[in-house]
Amino acid sequence: MEAKSSRIIVFGSGGRVGRAAVAEARRRGHEVTAAERADGEVTDPAAVARLAAGHDAAIVAVYDPGARPGEFFPAVARALAKGLPAAGVKRLVSVGLASVLPTASGDLLMDTPGYPQEWREFYVGHGAGTEALRAAAPEALDWVVLSPAGDFDHEGGPSGGYALAPAAADSRITPGDFARALLDEVEVLTLHRTHAGVSAV
Repeated sequence: MEAKSSRIIVFGSGGRVGRAAVAEARRRGHEVTAAERADGEVTDPAAVARLAAGHDAAIVAVYDPGARPGEFFPAVARALAKGLPAAGVKRLVSVGLASVLPTASGDLLMDTPGYPQEWREFYVGHGAGTEALRAAAPEALDWVVLSPAGDFDHEGGPSGGYALAPAAADSRITPGDFARALLDEVEVLTLHRTHAGVSAV
């Protein structure tokens, strides 16, 4: 059955994942607002509410290289948790990071032997953002955080499929396949108030 057309705002639409999400949403016939330079605005609840007004769902793939991750990502989460419901947006699909996902053994990927530690502040900041969202989002906002189960494959072609998977350092998925997962969670809400990993199949 074909999904009903929705109005979707994509925060961070200028990045690779954001561009893929915009393209996939438009391919499916949705009306898309591409918010490219929203790094500053997306930490402001009033600006989020203004930009998101009239939309059914939001996809968020933002990153500010000039901000401290432990401050930026929680600030984004709190602004979304307040601003999106104020705008009447009921669904949020946010892009997370595999590093803070559990592996099959139960250990977080960032805590497994050999995993790069030089960006640990970034990993922890991303995780803090998800926890801030969990704490701040009202019941009216049905959210999910999706991330690659490992990392993005920016060189290969999309396989056309994906599967939910635990974190694994060698897992890869193209932005195009990942965008399919993002849009599926906009159209058919199967995951709620959780962080899940996605791998190519």
